[in-house]
Amino acid sequence: MTSTFEGFDGKLRCSWCSATEDYITYHDQEWGFPVSDDYRLFEKICLEGFQAGLSWRTILTKRESFRKAFKQFDLNKVAKFTDKDVERLLLNEGIVRHRGKIEATINNAKRAKEMIKSEGSLAAFFWRYEPETTPYSPQTVSTSPESVAISKELKKRGWKFVGPTTVYAFMQAMGLVNDHAEGCFYREKVAKARKTFKKPK
Repeated sequence: MTSTFEGFDGKLRCSWCSATEDYITYHDQEWGFPVSDDYRLFEKICLEGFQAGLSWRTILTKRESFRKAFKQFDLNKVAKFTDKDVERLLLNEGIVRHRGKIEATINNAKRAKEMIKSEGSLAAFFWRYEPETTPYSPQTVSTSPESVAISKELKKRGWKFVGPTTVYAFMQAMGLVNDHAEGCFYREKVAKARKTFKKPK
């Protein structure tokens, strides 16, 4: 069983979010709640790619700068970025200045446009992989059969920086799995949100 800690309001939360106030806000308002908005899904898969080898705290602190740099993650705008934009972004101290990850984001915007055309939406594609059950305890795995399958399919379609671990973190955050700790006050909130969530088709 994953651990919890008692917050300032007396509520038990996942222990990982005790490190910083930003984590608590992110945990309480976003993490695990189901998302069907393509722009949010695209933003998250990109930011998880930027996180590779780093901490989520680094990315979360820079998230507003990322949003500004990548046009609020409007995939249609990002898909039009050129080599000049790459060079511009490499000078932006507000984001993670990694050429491969920046180029991957631009590439993935193009691939996302293709996916929307073929699947109807990014949400329709990703939610197809929602697991029927999660036989393991919360926060005890870093990949799953579903994250492996998504990663494989995305790579087949030309996406980059979308390994199984990156994809699983994306699934946790976007509500495809409820990975809040047993005993966490928000586990039940997320469970209720998932029950009333209309799965994209």
